[in-house]
Amino acid sequence: MAELAKTFDAMLDRLAVAFDSQKRFVANASHELRTPLAVMRTEVDVTLADPDADPDEFRRMAVVVRDASTRANDLVDSLLLLARTEAQAGRRLARKVPADLCTGVAQALSAGRAEVSRLNLDVTTELEPAPVVGDPGLLDRLAGNLIENALRYNHLGGRLWVRTGSDDTLAWLVVGNTGFEVEPADVPALFEPFRRGGRERTGVRGSGLGLSIVRAVCEAHGGGVSAVTVDGGGLEVTVSLPAAATTPVLAGTAQVKPTTG
Repeated sequence: MAELAKTFDAMLDRLAVAFDSQKRFVANASHELRTPLAVMRTEVDVTLADPDADPDEFRRMAVVVRDASTRANDLVDSLLLLARTEAQAGRRLARKVPADLCTGVAQALSAGRAEVSRLNLDVTTELEPAPVVGDPGLLDRLAGNLIENALRYNHLGGRLWVRTGSDDTLAWLVVGNTGFEVEPADVPALFEPFRRGGRERTGVRGSGLGLSIVRAVCEAHGGGVSAVTVDGGGLEVTVSLPAAATTPVLAGTAQVKPTTG
């Protein structure tokens, strides 16, 4: 009976932690969605209340509303992706085909060329084949989120480095960047939704879901992710996934047995 009571208490503790995490997630998501909606409402109300508003003022309002709606739409997309990916963690992926982590890296670096140029970043790459088996869309999003974060939290004249590779059992992707200093104790919290350096997200770009999605994609593929701080500021994130040779491909076909009359 004592052992049963301990097990029951432990289960209740885990449930309480899960419920608290869900409540915090919902509260943060609501806050994030409320912000762009409030911006849109304020811009519309202020402009309509001005009897002298001219076409230029209405165009300015339209730009602000468009940008705020884009932010809200991006947040909803990220929330849906996070929920869908977390639902697959610990379960068999719906799609498992041959892929390479290099593919997502090349696409993300190409998409970030303008930001690299604006910040005058020194980008170095060591891209060796990193074959895996999984969902190519999720894997591309994983690489994209890591590189987007490395650009977003970098500084003028900083550095960004990317490495991929594999051995008989693992394929890996390493993305590092210079930037603001992160306390080592705050690193685990970076992979929680709506967190920045162990702090709640306030007044910074992005939805705060990038590394949460990375963690969920890794778990869905049976891998893991870790991060270490960089001397002088910045972060290096390492993703490790089972190598293609160790992972079966799901062909997605069904056998139909002939019937006999």
